[in-house]
Amino acid sequence: MANMHEIDTYAKQWIKEAGERIRASFPNTLNIKTKSNPNDLVTNIDQETEQYFIEKIKTTYPDHKILGEEGYGDKLTDLSGVVWIIDPIDGTMNFIHQQRNFAISIGIYEDGVGKIGLIYDVVLDELYHVVKGQGVFVNGEELQILESKSVSESIIALNATWVTENRRLPPELLSPLVKEARGTRSYGSAALEMVYLASGRIDAYITPRLAPWDFAAGIIMIEELGGIATDLRGEALDLLNQSSVFVARPGVHSEIMHRYLKDGRW
Repeated sequence: MANMHEIDTYAKQWIKEAGERIRASFPNTLNIKTKSNPNDLVTNIDQETEQYFIEKIKTTYPDHKILGEEGYGDKLTDLSGVVWIIDPIDGTMNFIHQQRNFAISIGIYEDGVGKIGLIYDVVLDELYHVVKGQGVFVNGEELQILESKSVSESIIALNATWVTENRRLPPELLSPLVKEARGTRSYGSAALEMVYLASGRIDAYITPRLAPWDFAAGIIMIEELGGIATDLRGEALDLLNQSSVFVARPGVHSEIMHRYLKDGRW
């Protein structure tokens, strides 16, 4: 069994160092490219940050595997052993346009079980971190267990795309939820939306498409605090492939699942 205390110590050191490198890049001109579509952006900083983590991990733990957004890690077919699931910059569009509202996200799994999660808001210098079974913290301050709420008193993180014409969800599916909720928000970074749920700033986050590196760290934190993490059909999340994601406080999750998502029968 891996020494998770040691791994956690190294991971915190490396994520802070990576954040310093990113902040130092702000005055520089970015090399920006597109991936799957004109709004799916990647910069040289995304790529260099992932390569930085790979060098550190492989030098220190050569038997560990890495699944990274920019494709410099390993090609995985399972989650056996220790696997680092890394998004070097989650919220690249925000990084490019705003130089804020983005995060580094690292989920560390052992034989498919989430053991360590780190999400670092680089600009605010807020490090959210969890070791399974030991609580969730932000810069050393412990977060509280997520208590139950109703939709009518909740703020839901939801991109407006999903209640207009799109290729993934019927717009009418979530429109009633938007009307019923106390409010909606969209931050442009799945990792930050996860920690905003963990810290009680929002009460649910819904999206029909994320990759494992977008949610691998966040779901460890949310489940540690008593929240619920599934796909939009209420099933377990796929940590090797793209998946819809629905994370929420207890109460809010069940109400949305039964009243609005209709237990995946759409």
